Amino acid sequence: MAGVAGDNQLFEDSFTVINVDQSKYDRVARLKATSDDNQTLIYLDINTELYPCQVGDRLDCVLASSLKTDGSKDDEGGWRDATKGGNTEGSLADLFDYVCHGKIYKFEDGADGQSLKAYISFGGLLMSIEGPYKKLTPLRVDYTYLLVKK
Repeated sequence: MAGVAGDNQLFEDSFTVINVDQSKYDRVARLKATSDDNQTLIYLDINTELYPCQVGDRLDCVLASSLKTDGSKDDEGGWRDATKGGNTEGSLADLFDYVCHGKIYKFEDGADGQSLKAYISFGGLLMSIEGPYKKLTPLRVDYTYLLVKK
């Protein structure tokens, strides 16, 4: 899954969905997925009306600080305005099926002492990601975009 912009990319990995729990809400499921190398685990609340997922689905996930393809910071216009006013540059969102904007708000040391756990909120849809420090060190308390495709 290489080829996503450089400096704005905080995290990138491929995951396989191992559990889908839709018992609490009608249109939201909590996915549990593990990375291809089995080092990283995510729990992700996802809107199943917009993006249905099943056990066994493979998801390519990116956390990025900006949606601009050149890696520069987003302006205040918002990501939906990317092509307005004759701007045909496009954005990273064009390469993915499901995009959320949220905030990384908390970090914890992992249970094994060798990993890090980050918590992210996308307007009430939550995500936790646990993996080796080496993979998660670019993350910081800040706003981020989650980009997902199958």
